[in-house]
Amino acid sequence: MSIITTATAQLADIAVEKDRTDAVQSFVKQETVLVDLHTSDGATGTGYAYTIGTGGTSVLALLEDHLLPALVGQDSRNVEALWQRSFALTRATTTGAITSLALAAVDTALWDVRCKRAGEPLWRLAGGHRQDVPVYDTEGGWLHLGTEELVDGAVKAREAGWAGVKIKVGRPHPAEDAERLRAVREAVGDSLHVMTDANQSQTVSSALRLAAALEPYDPYWLEEPLPADDVSGHARLAGATRIPVAVGESMYSLMQFRGYLEAGAASVVQVDAARIGGITPWLKVAHLAESHNVMVCPHFLMELHVSLAAAVPNGMFVEYIPQLRAVTHTEMAIRDGRALAPDVPGIGIDWDRDALDDRRVA
Repeated sequence: MSIITTATAQLADIAVEKDRTDAVQSFVKQETVLVDLHTSDGATGTGYAYTIGTGGTSVLALLEDHLLPALVGQDSRNVEALWQRSFALTRATTTGAITSLALAAVDTALWDVRCKRAGEPLWRLAGGHRQDVPVYDTEGGWLHLGTEELVDGAVKAREAGWAGVKIKVGRPHPAEDAERLRAVREAVGDSLHVMTDANQSQTVSSALRLAAALEPYDPYWLEEPLPADDVSGHARLAGATRIPVAVGESMYSLMQFRGYLEAGAASVVQVDAARIGGITPWLKVAHLAESHNVMVCPHFLMELHVSLAAAVPNGMFVEYIPQLRAVTHTEMAIRDGRALAPDVPGIGIDWDRDALDDRRVA
């Protein structure tokens, strides 16, 4: 047996490396909640989740008040059972962001223990489809950047052999977004995928106009055009444009993804391991998407998602937004335009504990 003897959590604020803006918000810091587990057979594991600037203390309180005490004395090998047990303990607050984030911090810690005990990296134990995944850049596409900066970033990504770039959209008029996309497309040609992301800023009618304005420049997808709970609106949009519709970063349960896929409202699934409740439900969403012949391109968390995208056959891209370099000893490796999943036992994140302590929120 491998009984959990201690379970602790902490909150650390990690500043962004550069300004990040989209149509609805600015990303000023990552509130990072970490869970550490120790077991009776000497195994240890660290998991984490995040918020963009608010709610981190609420996640921490849920963990410390309810989830972590209930883990002590349990067998860490029973990852699925512990996920279901933790979910049941918080049933009154599910489905919701705070609870899913807390579940994710626990679940990723349990997977870290599982992989270390097995002596295997996450990408292999979670499926082992391949070790590397194409990468696309988001850091050069934020909404506040000028057209010249967008073009410069896209050209650099193409020259580095990356698969694509993401351009944020949601300017006051669709013609502005179209002009920015046109400039990027003309600079990089047809060989580079150019994704677009509206960050839930549109209505159905405005999204239809936006899609029509962007279509001539062949965007690889239009991401989160509408509020995440508007399944029928996304289905209507998906049926009216040739641009694939991407959703998922703002969904918090497996059933939400099922609703989208059954309605034909999503051509790309962007499930986020922190927001869905951890690695355990992330894999369920990925396999659900596979059954609908839909690709998975996870949102953010590249340091974790590189291993998950590599694990499954429909994992297509990793999104490049570096956020953990200030608190880790290593960073995600990229070779020939492909992100490499870490090959060390565990989830593959080498935390810098001193740096985390320096950023710890009391």
